[in-house]
Amino acid sequence: MKTPRRFTPEFQAKVVLEVLAGAQSPAEACRRHALSPNLLGLWKSTFLERAHTLFQPDEQRDEDQARIAELEQLLGRATRQIEVLKKASTLLDAASTRNGR
Repeated sequence: MKTPRRFTPEFQAKVVLEVLAGAQSPAEACRRHALSPNLLGLWKSTFLERAHTLFQPDEQRDEDQARIAELEQLLGRATRQIEVLKKASTLLDAASTRNGR
């Protein structure tokens, strides 16, 4: 089975910028780099959706990064709590089965 190719963000941006600048058509870019037109379309739409973030003030990006870090910590805590509850549930089920449920 063929493993999927991995493309760096730099490569994706380069290809999208070439298409947007008119240096090559989407069809040419797809042929040249052996890409699916759907994949190139996805890269292009992602690029255009996120382009506005390049012009955000650095302080806004710092606030965003701080918020992401906070949410990651909350997710980690919730994941640990879920694991503890799963173990406790398993132990309680085993204990109640032994006691003649």
